[in-house]
Parts: sequence; C-alpha cells; structure tokens
Amino acid sequence: MLDPLSVTAVTAFLTAAGTSMASEAGKLAMESVGGMVRRITGRETPAPTGAAERRAVAEVLVRAAGQDAGLAAGLSVLIDRARPAFAVPELLPAGPRHFTDRDGPLAALTKEAARKADGRPRVAAVYGESGIGTTAVVLHWGHREAHRYPDGRLHYDLQGSSLATSPDLSTVLAHFLRCLGLPAEEVPASLDERLREYRTRIAGRRLLVVLDHVRSAAQVRELVTGAPGVFTVVISRRPLTGLDAVPVPVGPLADKDALRLLTDLAGKQTLKAAKATLPAVLASCGGSPYALHAAAPQLLAGPPVARPGWSPVTAAVDTAYRGLTPAAARLYRLGGLRPWPALGPELAAALTGADPAEATELLGALADAQLIEPGPTGRYRYRESVRAHAESAAQAEEGLAGCTAAVRRALAAQLRLAVQADLTAHRQRWQLGPLYRELTPGPAETIGAAVTALAAELPNLVETVRTAEEFDDPETVWQCVEALWALQLKAGHNELLLPALRMGVRAAEAHHPGSRIAGRMHTQLAFGLMELQQDAEAEAELLAAAEADRQAGHRRGRATAVESLGLLRLRQWRFTEALDCFEQAAALLREIAPGEDGEADVPRGLALLERHQGRARRGLGQYARAEVQLLAALEYFEKTEENYNAARVLTDLAENHLLAGEPAAARPLIDRAATLLRAERATAHLAHLESLRARCS
Repeated sequence: MLDPLSVTAVTAFLTAAGTSMASEAGKLAMESVGGMVRRITGRETPAPTGAAERRAVAEVLVRAAGQDAGLAAGLSVLIDRARPAFAVPELLPAGPRHFTDRDGPLAALTKEAARKADGRPRVAAVYGESGIGTTAVVLHWGHREAHRYPDGRLHYDLQGSSLATSPDLSTVLAHFLRCLGLPAEEVPASLDERLREYRTRIAGRRLLVVLDHVRSAAQVRELVTGAPGVFTVVISRRPLTGLDAVPVPVGPLADKDALRLLTDLAGKQTLKAAKATLPAVLASCGGSPYALHAAAPQLLAGPPVARPGWSPVTAAVDTAYRGLTPAAARLYRLGGLRPWPALGPELAAALTGADPAEATELLGALADAQLIEPGPTGRYRYRESVRAHAESAAQAEEGLAGCTAAVRRALAAQLRLAVQADLTAHRQRWQLGPLYRELTPGPAETIGAAVTALAAELPNLVETVRTAEEFDDPETVWQCVEALWALQLKAGHNELLLPALRMGVRAAEAHHPGSRIAGRMHTQLAFGLMELQQDAEAEAELLAAAEADRQAGHRRGRATAVESLGLLRLRQWRFTEALDCFEQAAALLREIAPGEDGEADVPRGLALLERHQGRARRGLGQYARAEVQLLAALEYFEKTEENYNAARVLTDLAENHLLAGEPAAARPLIDRAATLLRAERATAHLAHLESLRARCS
C-alpha cells in the first residue's frame, strides 16, 4: 500500500487539489497547503503549476512532516479527505414500451459486449436516419442486458441544433464525474484533468456508457476507453468517420414488423376499421417507428400526405400538425423558432401570449401528437427534424413580424425570470440592469431555491443570451449575463456559462465601452475563467474591468475588479501581492464620497476585504494581525446577520489558529461555523470544516 505521506502520495494530492481549484473544496485545501508551506519555509512560495513544481513542494512537505508530528497529522487529514467516493449510476432512460424486430442490431451489440477482452476498446456505433429507432434499439438492449453492468449505466444526450449548441466534452465529463460519485465542488476545472479523473474512476468497473445524438467523432472520441469492463455505445444519424467502432446500422422495419408495431400502438379494432387505407399508411411511414407512432392516432383519417422530397418522418409530422387545434398548432410553430433545450409552461406562455395553465394543456396536446417529447426537469423538447418543420411552418404562417415578436416575448420573459431569481439569491450585491429596480424577489422563497431555479433554467438562459445576440439585442445580452452572477458565484457551472459570459463582454464593448456595464461584464468573465483555471486570460479581463470602471469614474466597480485580482493572487499563493490588491481595493472604497453611487455598499465591501486581508496575512504567517482583521469582519457579518459570510470568517479564524499551533482555540470556532452552514446547506464548506476538526486532534 502506498504510504499516505510519501512524496508520490503528496504529489498526487497536490495534483488533485490543484486541478479542482474550481471547487470550493479544492480552493480551501490548496489555501491550507499554502499556509503550511509558508510556515515550513518561512518565505512566500508560489503555488505549483506543473508536475515538477508539485513534486518539489511535496518533497518540502514530506521532509517537514517527518520532523513535525502536528504537521504530519494535518497533512494526513487533508489527503485522507481527498480520497474519492464511488457511486453506481443508473442514468439510462426507460426503453420503448412497444418494440419489435431489430434482431440484427441487438445481436451485433451483444457480440461486441460479450467478446473476450483483448486490449481493444469495446465500442459500437449505432446509426440510422432520424426517426428510424436507433435510440430505441440501444435503450431496449441496455435494459435487457443490465446484468452485464453491475457498476452502472451512464447516458448523455448531446442533442443540439448544431455542434456549436451541443454540450461539449467538458460538460459531459463533469456530468459523468458527478454521477460516478465525485462531489460537484470537486470536479476538476480543466478538460485534461476531467478526462484523467474519468478514466481513473471507470478503470476496473463494468459499465455501460451511452452517448446519444452524436454529430461528430470528435465530440466523443476521448470518452472511449480501453477499460475491459466498459462498453461505449455511440448513437448518430450517419456513420462517424474517424471513430474506430463496430458499425451497427439500423434500417426501416420490414412490413410485417411495421404492421405488428402499428397494431400494438393503435389496437386491433382500429386497424380493422382502417383496413382499406392500411397499405397506404404503411407505405407512407416507410418502416420508420417514429412515423408509425405519429400515424397511429390519425390512422382512421388515412395515410399522411407527403410532398416531393419529404421523408416519412416529415410527412407524419405534417399530418399530426394539421390535426391540431389552432392554439396548439400556433404553439407548435412558435416553440420551434429557437432550439430551446427545455420548453415549459412559462416559456410556452411567453411565446404565444397564453396563460401558463393553458400553455400546460397545449404542451400536453403536442406531446400526445408525438410532436414534442419529454426533456429535462419535466419539460419538453423537439426532435431536430420536427423543429425544422415547425420553424418552416412558423415562417410561412406567422411571417417575419410574428416570428420576431414571439422570440422577443420569450427573451423578455426569460430575462425577468433570471432577474427575479438573482434578486432572491444575492440581494446584497449592487446591480446595473433596470429590471432590478422594477422587480421584486421571487417566486423562489429562499436563496437555495433561487439558485436551484437558476441552475434548472441555465440551458434556456444560455440560449436566451445566444438568441439575443443573433437578434441584435445587446441590452438583453448583458442584462441576462448580469442576472447569472448568483448562479456563477454559488453553484459554478462555469463551463456552461462561459459562452454567455463572452457574449456579455462582446455586447458591452460594442455598445457600452468604458462603462460600468463593461466593467461588470469583464469581471464576470474573469471569474468564470478563474474557476476554469485560465488564469492569464482571467487576469487580462480583470485589468480590462478595472480600466473600464476607471474611465466611468466608478470606484465601486474598480474596487471589485482589484479585489478579484487579489483573490486570483491568493489562489496562486502570492500572498504579498494579494494583500496589496485588497488594500488598494479598500482604499478605493474609502474614496467614495457621501451621496456618491455605491456609498451604501462601502461597509459591507470593507468587511469582505477585511476577511480577504486576514486570509492573505495568514498565508504570510502573520497570525496575530490576521486574527484582528478576521474578527473585524466577523463582527460586521454577525451584526448584519449574514450567516453564510459569518461562517466563512469563523472557518478562516479556525484555520488561522491551527496554523499558529492553537488547536484548542480552533474547535469552538468550527462548531459555530458548522451550525451556521448547516442552516445554509453549504455542504462543500461543511466538508472542509470536518477536515479542520480532524486536524484539531
């Protein structure tokens, strides 16, 4: 067994903690180690950024631990707390209730799954045209063969209107790592480290990995593994050149199988009544299971009418569309104007002008007609081929003005939703968007509920920003990005947010250069880049933010940018530079004159900076001065009943006492912080507190 305090083990720990700096646990662990290194060496040492630097720091820690039992115990606790947990994911969606034939594709999947391990990756590429049933084949097989995969079944749908809007590899990996048992706050920031963690976690496991609606081999190639117990199944419309996989083509159903499926769907009595037109219906459906599903409710009306060049799916969709009520048909058309990831009652109501209750009924009607299908969080989405039909129908029947008006209503509704949730989630911060002065917090009642609501709506909000940019609506772009700040700060999701953050900067620089708006957008992008460990670009964005706020004469915004640069330096163990940034930011806040914009925010801003200065001084080994500043911050947050920030300061004080060799003084602070954080449900911080508690003994 590897010695937990060997150079190899400590280097591995530094690698894991350093690459999870986007997580709260990673930040806290690395800050703790930075304080230990400063205490050992008596000088400031930059945080290691490469393998050689990490090993050098590990050697310093191991040598010191051999001579200091307290340091050895503290380091052992940090390493022990970093060991991964494992989970058995069951993500495979339900298979189709009615399934027939497909013996060939099923046999091909079984053959690849059962072949003797020989070092080659187990991977199959299942492909066929839209609506032909490729996903149904894989889901049916995956549930039938579940016994082969006792360690779980992963599934991810990469559906998007294009490669640009499909989830990227980094997003898929983050989702899989969380499902495999890695806490969200510990997911590494960089793509390379996510891949390393993913491959490490699935090695030696018997696992099925299904990747649906893949558009290119590049999207998924890195997810293919040589682990003998892992079977990766990729589903696409066409063969994927560049992916070394067993090809599993899925074609049309034979007539007898199509008839059997239609009988299962519509019932024998309905088929008997439609006997005269049945051959024409089967011919028009062309062996497509989706077309057969869509045709079943309309069976007595005769076969779908196809126009030249239409596929069986398009013909079936058009027939189902023609059978809708006018209100449902209008929602179908308008809902397809943009590739909304999740179409729910509120968004549907905004598109059509209906109320949410009516929109709920209309969505149900579209689902019954097989025109939309269940999507994430209990809402719906279009198949891309169906959305293309809906968009074409909207352009023909609504006209340019009607389509544009519907999209703008949706943008306005999404922006209001985001602003109201952000007001609840982060009431203390200053805002720029005009809606913040018009709206009240809600409908979420708590901070946690508001952050959860924003996270659930995030894919739609990113699409809102993208749509606003395409529709030349820069005001909606930057205001929506501003409203994502609480989500960005409290829940991460930076890999999903990054495209929207970049759009926010583009909108601000094009229409509001040298303004407070530009300063805010650059700062938010910088935070996202920091969390993704893109430090050089983050620093450039923070300098751009400070300059924009300087030009605008906005001391409050400039102080935020300088403070943020200090936080970057703190993470890099450049404690002297961090302290200088925090002192500069405090000086800027103190320059805000009575009556000047931002005056009301000064006391809170100074309290936050007292905390950050205390952290920097702790890193410099100035424990007594650090305690003075941390106690000043604590007094403010307790007086204003900001329990979350009070708990963070108590945690900092406990860490300060531990580094100063005073564990008895740290214990009551840990207990007080834990009580506050449990009420806030801040699980990441609670985990760190337990690590501190263990270090006390």
